[in-house]
Amino acid sequence: MRCAVLGDPIAHSLSPVLHDAGYAARGLDWTYEAHRVAEGGLPGFLATLDDSWRGLSLTMPLKREAAGLATVVSDRARLAGAANTLILRRPGMLADNTDIPGAVAAIRERYDGQVTAATILGGGATATSTALALCDLGATTVRLLVRSPERAAETVTAVRRHPSAPQVLVGQLATDPVEGEVVVSTIPAEAQTDDLVARATQAPVVFEVLYHPWPTPLAAAATGVLVGGLDLLVHQAAVQFEMFTGEEAPLPAMRAAGEAELARRSR
Repeated sequence: MRCAVLGDPIAHSLSPVLHDAGYAARGLDWTYEAHRVAEGGLPGFLATLDDSWRGLSLTMPLKREAAGLATVVSDRARLAGAANTLILRRPGMLADNTDIPGAVAAIRERYDGQVTAATILGGGATATSTALALCDLGATTVRLLVRSPERAAETVTAVRRHPSAPQVLVGQLATDPVEGEVVVSTIPAEAQTDDLVARATQAPVVFEVLYHPWPTPLAAAATGVLVGGLDLLVHQAAVQFEMFTGEEAPLPAMRAAGEAELARRSR
């Protein structure tokens, strides 16, 4: 059986390393590839697939596009308005979002305290998923700090749809305070200015969704609990692995493979 990760850019993706390690640990004769697919190119790629294909992982800029192409959309993908997973089952497809349970698991692996409020740096699809995960963990107030408030409109709408009806606030990335037990950064490392880092590292939990380059300025300055991008990637990949194969994900093997690959890249 065949699976793949799609996006643009895609050469940096660790997903093939993680999934291949999972297949090896479970003795599965499966393959997992990386394909560069630009925005708008997903329907054309899907048209080329045959019955040997079982599942697709999706990264930017395809997450919101994918949710509109599936015949069945899971509750969490519908809530997020974005899908990072497509299960291929003829004649249709199931769209799901494993970033949400992956983020919940990544946070809980490192932090067992309460979550009542959180700040998200950025307002894109990853911000949506992590914000919804924080609502699942109990956050009733979510603050989005962004450069352009209008670009966060989809994320604001999605988070407000959460069953807990959280308060969603939008502020300026350059000036507004970081509040709550958890701060999540979904912005590039080069956008993490000294002033922003100083404001953000006061949170008890810093969740940096990037895994390369590592550490980012924010991750390097964190003084409390640090949740990293590899934590998120491994946990969401484990959920995908189980959905694709029907077998329990070998989480330690997948994490070890990811750590080894990141170490190799940093040499």
